[in-house]
Amino acid sequence: MKKVAVFCGSSIGFNEAYRNEAIKLGNHFIEYNIGLVYGGGKIGMMGVLADTIIEKNGEVIGVIPGLLRHEEVAHTSITEMIVTKTMSKRKVKISKLVDGYIALPGGFGTLDEIFEALTLGQLGIETKPVGILNTNGFFNYLILQLDVMVREGYLKQSNKEMLIISESVEDLISQMFNYKAPEITKIIDKVVK
Repeated sequence: MKKVAVFCGSSIGFNEAYRNEAIKLGNHFIEYNIGLVYGGGKIGMMGVLADTIIEKNGEVIGVIPGLLRHEEVAHTSITEMIVTKTMSKRKVKISKLVDGYIALPGGFGTLDEIFEALTLGQLGIETKPVGILNTNGFFNYLILQLDVMVREGYLKQSNKEMLIISESVEDLISQMFNYKAPEITKIIDKVVK
């Protein structure tokens, strides 16, 4: 993995553990020469992660839609800033740049982006690893919801297993490096009994 997209909040959250793990992830990217592709912000978790990598001369590429590119949001010290016309075009651009995806704590946008990456994998459009760093159990209820979706017949267990989950930066990156995408048949396989 040469470049990884990280989706995370434009807020810092209430627990210092989230900020600390973002710093740890940034340092891990530096250690393994992984470039960051992210939403282009200088605030919240996004800013912490980008600043950590920039301070050590790592590669940071921001992809931001024009509507969010104003001084109080857009980072001005990163390696490269790509401005797209829409949020949809932002996702396509990020997809073309990266070898994998990680979600850190965040809100609707974070969930939207990580689930789009999973959907691309489920459909066989991409074969990239998708992971979540489950700091402080942040994603526990989301993981439980995925179990409900499997149990109720709306998500195949094999597709749920495409999501790499770890509480450790090192373990998450290791699992992502070793990821093998499931084989997808040409026929859409619905969950039926």
